[in-house]
Amino acid sequence: MAAVVRNEDIRRHAATAARILAVAAAYFVTGRLGLLQRVTIAGAVVTPLWPPTGIALTCLLLTGPRIWPGITLGTLLVTWSLGPMQPADVGIIVGNTLAPVCAFLMLRWVDFRVDLERLRDGAALVFLGALTGMLVSATLGTGSLVAAGSLPVSGFWPTWSAWWAGDAMGVLVFTPLLLVLRRARLPREIHGYRWVEAAALLVSTVAVTLLVTNTRMSLLFLIFPVLIWAALRFQLAGAAPCVLFMSVLAVVAATHQSGPFAHHGLFAVMVNLQALNGSAALTALLLAAVISEQKNTHRRIQQACEALAEVVARLAPGETTHRWPPSQDQGRSAP
Repeated sequence: MAAVVRNEDIRRHAATAARILAVAAAYFVTGRLGLLQRVTIAGAVVTPLWPPTGIALTCLLLTGPRIWPGITLGTLLVTWSLGPMQPADVGIIVGNTLAPVCAFLMLRWVDFRVDLERLRDGAALVFLGALTGMLVSATLGTGSLVAAGSLPVSGFWPTWSAWWAGDAMGVLVFTPLLLVLRRARLPREIHGYRWVEAAALLVSTVAVTLLVTNTRMSLLFLIFPVLIWAALRFQLAGAAPCVLFMSVLAVVAATHQSGPFAHHGLFAVMVNLQALNGSAALTALLLAAVISEQKNTHRRIQQACEALAEVVARLAPGETTHRWPPSQDQGRSAP
């Protein structure tokens, strides 16, 4: 019996270690991809969109807090890949680990559900997971650079704001997408018109995003009708990929200061970029959550009506019962 328990413990610890290494690898790979579009503000290197924060929070939500060493290891590997370790890197590693852990604890405290089918879950992810949780990494990271002398005091707030916005965007863009992909299934019934509409949405997303990020005219607002279309018709499964595609192209245009971001200073570019990405992510996430919640409410009402109809049929078997919901002919009153 003791041997069985010991073997079970070994398997459990091995599975946890494998998850930790997988999280570290995912953090490192996405971190290196995020650094491809980096900018320098007051001497500090920051990214307008930091995918590892979304990866880390998603892993915590799906597997629990035991995988936090993987976040630390991934941050260490990313920092190490940039050059020799500096004293400020300790604070950066601690901040990048604590931020998603704090966000996870706050979300668990408010009974967050990973299906994101309630408005309260979407709001919690935005205001607790992204905007509040990522204050930790921005504050500790920027503060460590200032304390180590790598960043002048005058550069604290510009660097802090860019750091916080990049980490928050990582949560808003990648966490909903990963949570949707986790439960993605092929539809049992394939309706041709739905595939046509999905293809039209894809083409529209690509065309509109390429247009607004490659012209110098201020047309960035044109992405919002497409996001609203995606959220209304396909909920988060359609809106999350659209947000990712739009955010990536906007970040590329902003870091190269091309399209609508040309002829602007770096600070103005970062403000416009984060305002766009944040507004797009908020619109898609919250609208999709509202539509999903309404559909679930309608489904529960319909199930309750069907159950009530079955009860009535059992109590009065001689009466003619009607299916729910009634057809148009049944619901139309006589003149």
